[in-house]
Amino acid sequence: MLARLILLSFIAAVELLGIQQQAASQIAPTGATTQTQSPASEKASLATSTQDTRLVIKLRDRRVYVYRNDQLKTSYPIAVGKAGWETPKGSFKVIEMQQNPAWQHPWKGTIIPPGPENPLGARWIGFWTDGKNLIGFHGTPQESLVGQAVSHGCIRMRNKDVLALYAQVSVGTPVTVEP
Repeated sequence: MLARLILLSFIAAVELLGIQQQAASQIAPTGATTQTQSPASEKASLATSTQDTRLVIKLRDRRVYVYRNDQLKTSYPIAVGKAGWETPKGSFKVIEMQQNPAWQHPWKGTIIPPGPENPLGARWIGFWTDGKNLIGFHGTPQESLVGQAVSHGCIRMRNKDVLALYAQVSVGTPVTVEP
């Protein structure tokens, strides 16, 4: 059983890496006006629009704040980790991004494909890992729980908000989690 779970985890990781690479190649750069840009130009445009962006999560406020060039641009309500599963505090960076992510149940190993029943919603923005578990921003089909301490450490957002946040960040964007 353990060998099967390890194999399923490995397969899911390989599939997610493929999805991540595919998603990264499909990101439309902010400010792009034509679809005839070269891949190098698209990457430069995306880097320019997100390189001066940083995120600050204030757990007490239950909000994530988006700063660009040290100016507050917007903020979004969030759900945070519940007692015993607190969201880790500190300084991190976005380490992965996925569009329409699949989710694997951590105990059962079952995989929930993208769609309305997926607990990750429309986007995943990972910023913390201990090598086994991942924590990040994601949408949720239970948007009424946003504003509460209900997750296993992740930052849950309304789907429309995580879509907007996803468009403003890139891998490497700093993320600070404050009490």
